[in-house]
Amino acid sequence: MQHWLLKSEPDCFSIDALRKAKKQTTHWDGVRNYQARNFLRSMKVGDRAFFYHSSCDPPAVVGVVEIVREAYPDSSAWNPDDDHFDPKASPENPVWSMVDVKLVEVFPRPVPLDELRSVKALAGLELLRRGSRLSVHPVTAAEFRTIEQLGSG
Repeated sequence: MQHWLLKSEPDCFSIDALRKAKKQTTHWDGVRNYQARNFLRSMKVGDRAFFYHSSCDPPAVVGVVEIVREAYPDSSAWNPDDDHFDPKASPENPVWSMVDVKLVEVFPRPVPLDELRSVKALAGLELLRRGSRLSVHPVTAAEFRTIEQLGSG
């Protein structure tokens, strides 16, 4: 099993929205960075990912999701009415991918970015690397365990 971190702005899509979604499952669309897209394409059913609220106060890891469908074309890219429209993409040349995720757990206590920065075991976490803006990235098994313990209270 691989581990990941998925960022979402809670004003756009929050873990509470996922909790209210049908079967607590949704597609993870709108990724428009090639490296992040390639990470989506590497995900397998059963992989686990942190749900991270970004661009809020405070940004924090708020829960865990499971990958329940592997990468497939992100149709939002070829919809001109969608915020994630990309004129280079089409059904014949989808360019972008998405996966489906299912809620596993909402942490009883969100783990804020400042706290993550203070944990020595997380020093190599991509999220903490200066200048990193990736919305999808891998997390080591050890990092995953550490953050899960922090979020469990």
